[in-house]
Amino acid sequence: MFQITNSISLHPNEIEFSQVRSSGPGGQHVNKVSSAVHLRFDVRASSLSEDLKNQLLHSRDRRLTEGGVIIIKAQSFRSFEKNKTDALNRLADMIKLASFRKKPRKATRPTKAAKKRRLESKKKQSRIKSLRAKVSKFD
Repeated sequence: MFQITNSISLHPNEIEFSQVRSSGPGGQHVNKVSSAVHLRFDVRASSLSEDLKNQLLHSRDRRLTEGGVIIIKAQSFRSFEKNKTDALNRLADMIKLASFRKKPRKATRPTKAAKKRRLESKKKQSRIKSLRAKVSKFD
């Protein structure tokens, strides 16, 4: 089991890995070794709760396909195992982010003193601006 949080875990059969060649510069060895990893995780077919599935499917993440599959490419490291661990950590971060709930905002009103301070400030600013006006000759 791949443990994400205390209450969320994934079965290894739900995550699919494939080895691919890394892009970018390299030497003679780069064309022979497939050290990059493609991680595929089907959200709809997973064992996650329905609420968490909906959160993931409605996230605006470019790694999520229209079919509901998360695809993560990891190629930061030179070894397959490190890239695999990096991809799993990125998947865990994505699931953790989707599992958090925002606190609902409580509507509040400004106090009488705050209203009074705001109006006084506006009056003061108005007086300052009125003094900037051009002075007429006949006043």
